[in-house]
Amino acid sequence: MQPQEHNGRPPFPDADLIHVVELLPAAERQRYARIREFLQASVRPASLGYWNREEFPFGLLQDMAGHGLGALQLDGSSALFKGLMYAELARADVSLSALAGIHNELIVGMISQLGSEEQKSRWLPGLTGFTELGAFALTEPGHGSDISRGLETSARLEGGEWVLNGAKRWIGAGTIADFALVWARDQADQEIKGFIVETGRPGFTATRIANKIGLRIMQNADITLEDVRIPAGNLLPGAARFASVQGLLRDSRAWVGWQAAGIQFAAFDVARDYVLERHQFGRPLAGFQLVQQQLADVLGNASASLALMVQVARLQEEGRLEMAQAAMAKATTTRLARATVAMGRSLLGGNGISGDYGMAKLFGDAEILYTYEGSYEINSLLVGRAVTGISAFT
Repeated sequence: MQPQEHNGRPPFPDADLIHVVELLPAAERQRYARIREFLQASVRPASLGYWNREEFPFGLLQDMAGHGLGALQLDGSSALFKGLMYAELARADVSLSALAGIHNELIVGMISQLGSEEQKSRWLPGLTGFTELGAFALTEPGHGSDISRGLETSARLEGGEWVLNGAKRWIGAGTIADFALVWARDQADQEIKGFIVETGRPGFTATRIANKIGLRIMQNADITLEDVRIPAGNLLPGAARFASVQGLLRDSRAWVGWQAAGIQFAAFDVARDYVLERHQFGRPLAGFQLVQQQLADVLGNASASLALMVQVARLQEEGRLEMAQAAMAKATTTRLARATVAMGRSLLGGNGISGDYGMAKLFGDAEILYTYEGSYEINSLLVGRAVTGISAFT
């Protein structure tokens, strides 16, 4: 339902009160409008059933590829356009935004920047067309925030092959990917390195993690590697040291901020439609002061998050984005997102806890944004270290 005009004033159907989209050049603005229409018309309505069933919508991938969402990292798009795409994807569905973000920022980005020519020619065509998928396998069962120091998965070079052993957890698309980009510690020099591990190799096992409260469409997995052998050429030559990937990990932290902005606009969309349609005491809920106040706060949080991410995009374009800035953006926007979806759930009353109305989906997904790509607490401490010069964690 589209909001109706009231007292002669036009509504804001897209909720962009601060006109961020107008910052895009004309060609990107037109492309943005086309993709947004596709996401709202096709992805958003279909996603609710998949989310409730914890199923992956394979049928949507080719349509997403047709709109270029598998090639955002390589198509020359501005940082602002890419960010707005991640926000609009999250506005339609957070799981598919996570898939597209990890796919572009970490899988396509790392193979493009750190891979060999052979690896690029083998994988990039399929990846950019979403006919092949990669999984980013870094986190382990016993190591999340301390992964750079505590990583236990091992790799050793033996007879011209790498042999990998270990376990990974919470790996997005782990059960449906064609390969995993596995991070393992080389036993020879103790450096953490990146390896392309095809998921069909003997000793590679991926088990879906079920019963999640959020990101239920994303197929997260536990992965075990038992003497998995891969060719020596499967090592990413540019990822022979973990320090070499810090820039890409920083940028991936920033894109969660765009997701957090997008989920808040989704909460606004769901809440506004609901309070305009729902009647109590003989009038629309939208006509009550407390309802309008919460709706205004939802949009205020969303707009503040969006404005912060616009500045992050500017710093990215100038090559000046630092980890502390990305951490602040991620922590702030996900904190606001948590508050926003709580207000959204309140605006729907009892229906806010039902998986049939969309807000419960957003409520659960917001918890994942608050936690992954560095928890809220860790990102806050990164900011604290940057402004005090004192580390609160070792």
